[in-house]
Amino acid sequence: MKRFLPLVAALAFVPLLSAADKDKKPEPKAKPYPLDKCLVSDEKFEGSDMKPYELVVDGQTVKLCCKSCLKDFNKEKATYMKKLSDEAGKKPKVK
Repeated sequence: MKRFLPLVAALAFVPLLSAADKDKKPEPKAKPYPLDKCLVSDEKFEGSDMKPYELVVDGQTVKLCCKSCLKDFNKEKATYMKKLSDEAGKKPKVK
């Protein structure tokens, strides 16, 4: 009987966990990254073998050419986010 006690205790919490999950709101989708280049180094993604490093900042997807650009991005996050906004506004929207 003592061997089953931890199992019974664990099973008792399963309904509580699923009830808590129902109360969670789904994460809003992040806006897609509108540029075809690294936000920090301006290196183009297309035609290169690099796999962009992606992160989400304030609901906006950001792509960097590599993880080492993240250090520079974090130093001047507001500047780069403004740059992203400005450059995305210049591009014509494709339907």
